[in-house]
This record gives sequence, C-alpha cells and structure tokens, in this order.
Amino acid sequence: MPSMNGAEIIIRQLEHHGITVVAGIPGGANLPLYDALAASTTIRHVLARHEQGAGFIAQGMARATGRPAVCLATSGPGATNVLTALADAAMDSVPMVCITGQVARPLLGTSAFQEVDICAMARPAVKAVFAVREAGELAATMAEALHLAGSGRPGPVLVDVPKDVQLERVSVAIWPEVSFTRAQEPLPEEALQAAVDLIDRAERPILYLGGGVVRAGGAPAARRLVEGGDIPAVMTLMGLGALPVGHPLSLGLLGMHGARATNLAMAECDLLLAVGARFDDRATGLASAFCPLARVIHIDIDPREMGRLRGVEVALAGDARRVLEQLAERVRPRRRAAWRARIERLEAAHGPCRTDAAVPQAPARLIRRVAELVGPDALITTDVGKHQMWVAQAYPFSRPGQLLTSGGLGTMGFGLPAAIGAALACPGRRVVCFSGDGSLQMNIQELATAVEQQLDLTIVLLNNQSLGLVRQQQRLFFGGRCFASEFPLAVDFAAIARGFGLRAHDLRGAEHTADDVLVRALREPGPCLVNVPVAIEEEVAPMVPPGAANTVMIGGEENGRTVPPREQPLAAVC
Repeated sequence: MPSMNGAEIIIRQLEHHGITVVAGIPGGANLPLYDALAASTTIRHVLARHEQGAGFIAQGMARATGRPAVCLATSGPGATNVLTALADAAMDSVPMVCITGQVARPLLGTSAFQEVDICAMARPAVKAVFAVREAGELAATMAEALHLAGSGRPGPVLVDVPKDVQLERVSVAIWPEVSFTRAQEPLPEEALQAAVDLIDRAERPILYLGGGVVRAGGAPAARRLVEGGDIPAVMTLMGLGALPVGHPLSLGLLGMHGARATNLAMAECDLLLAVGARFDDRATGLASAFCPLARVIHIDIDPREMGRLRGVEVALAGDARRVLEQLAERVRPRRRAAWRARIERLEAAHGPCRTDAAVPQAPARLIRRVAELVGPDALITTDVGKHQMWVAQAYPFSRPGQLLTSGGLGTMGFGLPAAIGAALACPGRRVVCFSGDGSLQMNIQELATAVEQQLDLTIVLLNNQSLGLVRQQQRLFFGGRCFASEFPLAVDFAAIARGFGLRAHDLRGAEHTADDVLVRALREPGPCLVNVPVAIEEEVAPMVPPGAANTVMIGGEENGRTVPPREQPLAAVC
C-alpha cells in the first residue's frame, strides 16, 4: 500500500468528498498543503488577498449552495485573520471548514515564529475544533470535519495541522465516507399534536420564519402552512425570501427596521410559531415586550435554542422542513378574515407591511430598479450598514437563499468576498453586491480576486461618505454629536476599481443617466463597480431604538407621508 504525506491525505479527502474550489493564502506553515494542492487536477484554488477575504469567499460558496466550503490559511496572523469569518459563519449557521497550518510539533508552546494557539482562540467561535497531531488521524478527521460542518445545525469547523504532520508519511487503509444526513428520529406525537391544536384554536397567529427555514429547504412547506391556515408570516433578515415579496400573507421583515404595521401586528398576535429563528434582539427588540399576548411554538434543529430567550408552550426540535411538512398536513384549513382585516387597518394607518408598495427613498428606488434589471435568478450580497437595511426593505426577494448577508455578527467587509464566492459556486448567474463606502474599504483588496477570476459580479456602491448607521444613531440618541462617523476624504472608488482592472462607473457628475449606467453595468460580462452618491441625510426608517420594544418606532411611513427619524433622548428609549 503506497504511503502519502499528511498534506496529500487532506487534498485526497477534499477531492473524494466533492470539493472543487478552495480559497486561501499560502504561508510558511501550510506550504506542504499548497504543494499537494498544486498536484490536484480537480480542485481549483482561488488566491485571496487577505485571509478574512478567503473565509468570506468560502462563506459565499457555502451560502449559495448550502454545502460545506473550504478555506486555507497559514499559522499565526493567517489564522487570526480568518477568525472573524469563522465567527460570522457560526452566528449564521454557515457550513465551512477552515484548514490552518501550524508550527511543527517540536516548536509548539515555544512562542515560535508565527505560532498562536488558534484552537483555543477559535473554540468559542466555531462549531468544532480539531488539533491534528498525527498524520494517521487526518483521513478520519477531514471526513468528520466535513460531516460536522454540514450536519444538524450547520457551522464552521477548524482543522489545525502542524507543518511536520503535513509532511509525515503514512499509509491509509480506509478512507472514511462523509454523510450530511442523519437518521431522523420520529417527532414526539404529543408535542406535534399540541402544536396543531394551538394553531387550529388561534385567532391571530403569526408565523415567524428565520434563516433555519432557508437552510433546511423548508420554504415550500412554510408556504403551504401559511396558505392552508390563512396565517400571516414575518421574516428575519436571514429568512427573507422564504415567502416571496408580494405574497398576500407576507408581512415582510420584522424588528428593528421592519415596517410599522408589521411590528404592531406582532404585538397583537395570540400565537407565535417561530421556525428556524433564535429570537435575536434585532428581531425582537426588548424581549420582555415581544409579542406579549402570544403563546409560542418553537421549531429549531438545535434543542439548545428552546426556551433560551423566550418561554415556549410547545418545543419541537427537528429539521424545519420536516416539521413544517407535518404541520401543513395536519393543520385545519380555515380563513381568518377578522385577523386579515385588522392587519389591513394597521396598514392603512401606518403604511404597508409589504415592500412591493411604492418606496419613497432614493436608495430604495435604485435598489428596485437593479432588481428589475437582473431578474429573479440573481444572487444578492450585502455588506452591513444602511445599504443592507434598504436592500432588506426594498429588494423584491422571490425565493429563499437569494440574499447572502451577514446577520448575527454584522460584519462589515463581508459583501465583496461573499459575492466572489457566490459567483464561483454558481457560474452563469448574475451576482450583485450592494455595499457602502465604509464596508467596501474593509476588504477592498478582493477586487483583485474578482478581476482575476473574471466573475459576473456587479458592485453597487451606495456612497454617503460616512459610517451611515453609526452616524444615524449618534444623531438620534447622542444629541447629534456625529463624531468619527463621517469620512473627510472623498475617495474616488471608480478610479480605484479601474486600478484593479474593473470596469467602473461613477454617477457623481455622470454624463449618462443612472438608468443607462445601471443597464450597461448589469448586462455586460465580468466584474464592474458603480459608485452611487447618496445624501448623508438619507436615513433608514422606521427604526426601533436599541433596547426598546418593537412598538416604539421612530420615522418611516405615517399615513402615507414619509417622516424622517426624529432625535430621541437616549434615556427615553433604553
């Protein structure tokens, strides 16, 4: 039986389990791994410009396909640089495996050059950590890492391999298989029937759909339940697209930047059916005031989430798709005319729930136009900031998984490398990255990666020359003292993009109309950037102040009139 070194075993396992693209950066401690990768005929390597970029490229691939993706980093700063991407993946339950090089075993614990205990650093931020110390462990470890990343509640897994382990030669007798499925235990009949009974008896139910519904492929079952039971549904940022915009029972985004009528309707519901959602503060606002009249059914793949932030009447731990399918089969068909009429009255008084209604803000109109031009098959990524919330409010998401965004960790710099990963994973599909000037500058170096890969990727840069959401909160809650949130230097992003080799357009003083520029930018092949000046005064509205109940909304639609957020004393809302 021929022997292989540890690095060759890693690459062989990745090939065996269908990995065709990896992103990373080589360094001293992972050069054996790169030497083995160079000999692979089936794995394509994408050279990122920063390890955090490599991590987010892997995230983009994983989020776009639902399958585990892989990134590589060297020891020391390479490993610490990728840690933010791993923590982001853990918060949003994204399946990925990061393989880091490490100093040779005799040097461990000696403060050797580029040595850090990345396993200790990463352990609180990832799903699992493997510190491999023998090459003979690698075949089984890689299979287990890929399995863990993609099974149950997905998440990131770190595999740390010393350089001498990568070079150690061993013979592998058995190549373990990877399964991303597990035996489904029967749902407890008593709990399932209790959930059905609560739904059937409810007069004002609301279905609360989170990212777990999207990850599980549960959107079709959720739609059957919504339509069969005449149950309105709200979505978290990660759940957008679970019901298409324009569906008569979709109340859209809930929470901090949800519509007034949506949040007010939730305050009146008598049953909350939460599926694949973890009751995070951006969705619930003040937890003690969230849906105060409602009994709660909670469905999640992770039993640890049950009752963690909100008491529940019925807990169903299991795959969201499977549970929703069983509920949709059992729940009694009925019409809830009085509840629908009440929601219509809330919409008449406070503005519509659904984003298919006219949106007055200039950024939202531009976002809607981009959607018209790229059509329903495009993949959309965002960074974090005002532009992210405008996209969440205004983009007509028609299917689950169309939006790739950093939800739980809220990482600026996510959008561009995630868009690169999505374009790599889904060739032939247009990818649009909505970014802000603050966010883009955090991983702007990955423009080079987009050009080298010649991806059909358009960056729509909403440029207000500020850290927009930071400035908005300073204006509202800190007496208008906008300190360190405005950029004095007006960066020429179009020139920078051209320097990287992108096509670029600047709507600041453009000779052509915005629509002409967007048409060209979105229909020509290859990567492109469009700089869109946005007034610094454009705010995200409505907004629930941090620490306040969702019913305490400032700004937004009031009786059909656009009202900007008004300054609020911080003590009044926290």
